[in-house]
This record gives sequence, C-alpha cells and structure tokens, in this order.
Amino acid sequence: MSQAMEEDKGLDAKSKGGVDYDALDREIEAQRAVAQKEGKLGLAIEALLNSEKQMRLAADITGTRKVVLAIVQLCRETNSWKQLNEQIVLISKRRAQLKQAVSAMVKQCMQYIDETPDLETRIELIKTLNTVSAGKIYVELERARLVRRLAKIKEDQGLIAEAADLMQEIAVETFGAMAKTEKIAFILEQVRLCLDRNDYMRAQILARKISPRVFVADTGKEKKKPKEGEAIIEEAPPEIPSLLELKRIYYELMIRYYSHNNDYLEICRSFQAIYDTPTVKEDTSQSIPILRKICWYLVLSPHDPMQSSLLNSTLEDKKLIDLPQFRALLKHFVTMEVIQWDSFWSVYESEFNMESSLTGGALVPKAFEDLRQRVIEHNILVISKYYARIRLQRFAELLNLSLQETEKHLSEMVVSKALIAKVDRPAGIVSFQTVKDSNETLNSWAVNIERLLDLVEKSCHQIHRETMVHRVTLKA
Repeated sequence: MSQAMEEDKGLDAKSKGGVDYDALDREIEAQRAVAQKEGKLGLAIEALLNSEKQMRLAADITGTRKVVLAIVQLCRETNSWKQLNEQIVLISKRRAQLKQAVSAMVKQCMQYIDETPDLETRIELIKTLNTVSAGKIYVELERARLVRRLAKIKEDQGLIAEAADLMQEIAVETFGAMAKTEKIAFILEQVRLCLDRNDYMRAQILARKISPRVFVADTGKEKKKPKEGEAIIEEAPPEIPSLLELKRIYYELMIRYYSHNNDYLEICRSFQAIYDTPTVKEDTSQSIPILRKICWYLVLSPHDPMQSSLLNSTLEDKKLIDLPQFRALLKHFVTMEVIQWDSFWSVYESEFNMESSLTGGALVPKAFEDLRQRVIEHNILVISKYYARIRLQRFAELLNLSLQETEKHLSEMVVSKALIAKVDRPAGIVSFQTVKDSNETLNSWAVNIERLLDLVEKSCHQIHRETMVHRVTLKA
C-alpha cells in the first residue's frame, strides 16, 4: 500500500508526457534570480522562451502556461514595460501557440494596467493587449473590458468621438461568457457616448439591443448550472451596477433621447418605469419629484388613447394626495370643461418653473409653448363634444383666441386626425358632424326600419292581448 502511494506521488510531480514540473519551477526561479539580481532580463527571457517552445511543441498546456506567465511576471517585476509589450506580442504570434496560454497571459497582464507608472504606458499596454486579443473568441470578454477602459481614458481626455468609436467596435450581445448585467452596462455605455456626441440615430439602434423585459428580475428562479459544452458565464466585476440600478440608468438615457425629439409620452413612460422601481417608490424623496415629472409630461403629451389611459391610471395613485395641485392639474384635462389659460397659468406658473431645480432636470425647452397648445387642443375637443355646429366667431371667443389662431389650431387637429371638423368660411360656421357615405346612410336606414317593425310588432301584440282580455270580461 505504501509503495503504491509513493508511486502516485511520483506521478503527481510529472505530466502525462513525463515532464517534471518541479524541475520547471526550479528553472523559472533560477531565471528570475538572473533577471533580478544580475540584471540580465534578456538572457532570462531567452532561456524561458526555449522552455516555452519545448512545452508548446509537446502541447503541454500546464507547462506552457507556467512559462508564459513567468515571462510576463519577470518583465513586471523589473518594471520593463516596453519589454512586456514586446513579449506579449511575440508569445501570441509563436507558431501553434496554445489558446490557454494566451488567455492566461492576457488575464495576468490586465492586472498590471493599474500598476503602470504613467498614463502613456497604461495606454500602450491596453493597446497591446487589445491587439493580441482581437479576433480571438476565447479572450473576447477580456477584450471588451480592455476597450471599455481605453474608452474611459479617451473620454477623460475629452475625446468623446474616439471613445464612442472604440466602444461601437464591440458587439457584446453575442458574448456567451459575459454576465447579463455586464452586457447591459456595456451597451448602456455605448448609448451614453453616442448621446454625448449627439449621434441620436446610432443611440436608438444600440438602445434597441436591450429589451425592457430584461429588467424584470425573477428572484424565484435559481441559477442553472451550465451543461457540458455550454459556455461558462463569468461573474460580473464588482464595479458593475445591479440590475435595478441599470434599469434606472437605461430609462434616464431614454429620457435624454426622447427629450431631443420632444416625445412627451415616451418621456412620461420612462419616468413611470423609474417610478415603479420598488426602491424609488418606497423613498418619498425620490418618488415625489418623479411623480411631478410624470404629471407634467402627461399633460404635455398629445391626446390619444395611450395618453388618456396613463392619465386616468396616474389619477388613481394614492401619492397624489400629497400633491393636491398636480391632482387638480390632471383633473383639468380629464373633466370636459373649457380651461381658461390666464387663470390656469397663474396657478401653475411657479410649479412649472420649479421643475428645473428638482430630480430629473428641467422640462424640455419647448414645454411652455406645448403646454399652451395642449390647453387649446383640450378646449377644442370639449367644444366639439357639446356643439354639432358653431359660429367661428363664437368658437374664437370660447377659446380666447383670434380668428386666425382658432383656424390654425383647428386645422392642425384635423390634419393630425385628432378631430373631425369642417369650416364654412363664407358662412363662418364650424361643423363637427361627420359626413356619412352611402353605405353608412343605408345601414342607418336599415336599422331604423328594423326598429320601426319591432315597434309595430310589439304594438300589435299589445292590441291583441287587450282584445283577448276584454273578450273574456264580456263573456263573464
């Protein structure tokens, strides 16, 4: 038994090919002493490269990895940064180089980035590692992280366009080994840089890579262990935000994008998504300012079914009790009554101007003009509900506008199909009645005839019934 154990120990010290790793470790330590004490780094590296060649040609993964890591460690220990860059490129280009050795070397050298003496050396090391890892699937995750670090340096230098171009080279959505949160964070960084350089079209394309459903975290499901052959998903670095924090960052970027297009309804929905986050909803200091923004952007949105639905659902929010003015604001646009602009603005002017000092920033520059436009549109819709025909002069008086402004706003609503109306200019009459085509007219006639026949039938039935009752009475 003891003899068998001794044989096992002897086998542990050697690889299957008979390579003695203990001897290899001693060789590495000897060359480290040569490089550090005698200052002959070149000779030490040359000796280790000979050992690396033997291991590589023998397809010995463990031995090759050990020697490669020893070479880059020697360069780091002697602060030979230029030599380190040269050896990284040389090792990666050697014939039949093992991918495990390259992967280990890149991971090891990434730890040296923060230890570089100056910014120029740091950039050079990142670029070298980026060049080595380009086009290699087994180090795609490391390359993505390297590009992100280089982009951050470029951004700090004020080179926003270069940073954005660097980030757009990487399509992380295809990386199987990258954690979900890290993928989202990387894409959001791409979107942010595009917004910073005012490239809104590309920002929209990149943002579409993230589905809002991904932020619905299902904590009930346990993480599945990868099956054999599947890519092992690595843990995200500690600096990557959580899924809920990424959700807020995503919608804040979407607010920036939609603010450029003055798409008030989408801005409102983005604020609503942030508001529905549990951490935000429970914190009054965060939820109240966001609820104010939701109310403002709701009333700024053009009237349509989605806006109407959001308006009514927001009115049911219990937190509006703490904001009576905003509850009244929403009520104005739900109630079928004409809003007098002067009195309305005198009440809400201070609240409107105060938004710039609250969470989420100021309202969009066009907000004041569009608010007045929405009040006018609301008044036109209210009047169209109460009148089938109205004189244009009276219409302008109710809206408190001139005849030209009244015609302009009415025409815009008709063109946008928010309202059906016709203006008889010579007679000065606005008609809100819809003109029916021949089919609709015939259908209405058919319905009327059906109702008439139904009434006749019921009348005949009642007459017959009364006749029968009276006959029974006379016989009695």
